[in-house]
Amino acid sequence: MSEAQIGLTVAAPLIVIFALALHRMGALRGGATLAAVAASVAIAVMLFVTQ
Repeated sequence: MSEAQIGLTVAAPLIVIFALALHRMGALRGGATLAAVAASVAIAVMLFVTQ
């Protein structure tokens, strides 16, 4: 596993956790939270596969 892939496996879950925390605090609505999580996972998967 390359350094870029390790970085993706660390960064993507942190983004998801941060989005969920913002949702719990009331800063993000449900749709925005879902969009942020879906986009972050999709980008991470695409970059992980192409690395």
